[in-house]
Amino acid sequence: MKNESDNNALYQRPQPRPTPTSEPFWAGLAAKQIRLQQCDDCAGWVYYPRSHCPHCLSPNLTWQDISGEGTLYSYTVAQQPTAPQFAGEEPQLIGVVELKEGVRLNTVMVNVSPEDLEVGMRVKPVFFQLADTTLLYFEPS
Repeated sequence: MKNESDNNALYQRPQPRPTPTSEPFWAGLAAKQIRLQQCDDCAGWVYYPRSHCPHCLSPNLTWQDISGEGTLYSYTVAQQPTAPQFAGEEPQLIGVVELKEGVRLNTVMVNVSPEDLEVGMRVKPVFFQLADTTLLYFEPS
């Protein structure tokens, strides 16, 4: 992971814009906590934030704090920038993490070399401050 002095170029990247539906997720990251929605009717976990459960279509969703522990489900090592805003960050270690709750999310793997990435490896969250937004990355646990 880059140090604080390297962050100036990172601030030029596009940043997420929370919506009323996703704001609790982003507020959780700012507080260094991962929050997911869970359906009050079927107990299914929901990611990405939505207004209705994708399992049973219930509108009864509650935000729950979770540990963020999971496993690396898939990954790729991008040797070239995936967009111009990411130039200088090569190689980009792009992963899909499956959380203990069963949801999968796209992320960036940090604090690991490309040759040490392994499908199934246990991972834990890393909260990365970028301008006014906290991003969720993962590293080996």
